[in-house]
Amino acid sequence: MPIIKSAKKAARQAEKRTEHNEKIKKDIKAALKAFKSKPTAENFAKVQSEYDKAVKKDLLKKNTASRRKAKLAEMAKKAGMKLEKKAAKKSVATAKPAAKKPVAKASAAKTTKAAAKKTQSKAKAEKK
Repeated sequence: MPIIKSAKKAARQAEKRTEHNEKIKKDIKAALKAFKSKPTAENFAKVQSEYDKAVKKDLLKKNTASRRKAKLAEMAKKAGMKLEKKAAKKSVATAKPAAKKPVAKASAAKTTKAAAKKTQSKAKAEKK
């Protein structure tokens, strides 16, 4: 049992964090169980969302969540679900290239002293 005031506070914080982390893990397990029992696109999205939340809260590492989501996608494919990718919605043929904007020339007020001197020396050279 901690005696020092800061150690007592750290112990209280650790308890709260543990409860919070356990809740997130239970949410992941419940969503995963629902997906395994009934593989639908909605359940698939829910599980992926829970994994992303766990990564955001530093409960899981990014690669761990990515690996588990890949395994989910594999399970969904075996179940006959059709997975849609966000990038696949845009087709290359219909995508319009972005119009290039003309590059604005720097105004004389924005040029540095050195650049101003160079322009003055060029002007003098042209006059001669």
